[in-house]
Amino acid sequence: MWRSGSSGGSDRFEYLQTLVTEFQDTDSDEAKEQVLANLANFAYDPKNVEYLRELQVTDLFLDMLTEENENFVEFGMGGLCNLSMDPECRDVVLQSDGIRLVTNCLSSQREETVLSAITTLMNLLTPTSRSQITDPAILQCMLRFSLSESPRLRNLATVFLQDSCSEEQVAQVQQQMEGQQTAVGIPLPKD
Repeated sequence: MWRSGSSGGSDRFEYLQTLVTEFQDTDSDEAKEQVLANLANFAYDPKNVEYLRELQVTDLFLDMLTEENENFVEFGMGGLCNLSMDPECRDVVLQSDGIRLVTNCLSSQREETVLSAITTLMNLLTPTSRSQITDPAILQCMLRFSLSESPRLRNLATVFLQDSCSEEQVAQVQQQMEGQQTAVGIPLPKD
C-alpha cells in the first residue's frame, strides 16, 4: 500500500486523501461504509492524525453522527473516538457542538456505538467541558449503563463515573433517580 523511503508520509497522505475523495464522490452506501470503516481504523494510528486533521476527517466523522444509517453512525463514532485523544481534534469536536452529538449516540441500540461515545466523552473532558459532560442526564445514563449485563458497557460506565465526576455528583444523581426505573428515553443497547 505505502512505499517505504522518504516519501512515505506523502504516500500516506495521498492514500487518505483518496479515501476521503472516494467517500465524497460515491453514491453507494456500501462503499461509503467501507471507506468510513477504513478511515476510523486509520484514525487509531497517531502517525495518521495530522493528515486526517488536514483532510478535515474529524468534521466528516461528526457529520456521520446524525445519519440514519446505523453503520455510518457506528464508524463515525468509532473514528471520532480514536481522533478525540488528539488535543487539536478534541478542540474541533468541542467547538462543533460535538458533546451534544456524541451524547445523542448514547441512545444507540448498538453497543459499539455506545462504547465509543462513552470513551469519546471521557477524551473530551477539559476544565471547560466538564460541566457539560457531567450533566445529570449523562450521569443518569452512565449509572444505568453501570448496571448493564454487558461487562464491557458496565465496566466502561463505571470508569466514566469514577474518573469524570465527583462522588458527590454521583450520589446526587443516584438520589434523584430513586423511585425511577430507568433514565427516561435512553434504552440499553442490544448485544
